[in-house]
Amino acid sequence: MPEIADDEPLLAREPARFRRSGLAWVAVDAADVPAAYLIAERVDRNLHAAQVSAHPDQAGRAVGRLLLNHVADHAAAHGVPALTLTTFVDVPWNAPYSRCCGSHSLGDSELGPALREIRQQEAAPGLERWPRICMRRDL
Repeated sequence: MPEIADDEPLLAREPARFRRSGLAWVAVDAADVPAAYLIAERVDRNLHAAQVSAHPDQAGRAVGRLLLNHVADHAAAHGVPALTLTTFVDVPWNAPYSRCCGSHSLGDSELGPALREIRQQEAAPGLERWPRICMRRDL
């Protein structure tokens, strides 16, 4: 997946947009250094994890799971019925990891219009060369 590895990072204004909306979270390590982040947006009445990333040094430490659980608690406290995300099917730290965190796969007929639009936007640059799915974690 070299195209994914070479993908440009989010522009500086993008994380700020999520932060201003109150939908950006950062996990820090013991030295107060950012270790992982999650940015989300409201999609089809749910909270959609637009990006979850952890520093490679944090692999195996469940930092992503901690962020997902924190965001799930936040969403549930605000009456949001579910968390959604789109991810790669076969990458171990993507769909399999999301299943371990309580998400299940959604079929095409289960997608709302905004989530369907996200999938179409992801397909445009060629991400569909690697199987992707939508997932949902009911809260």
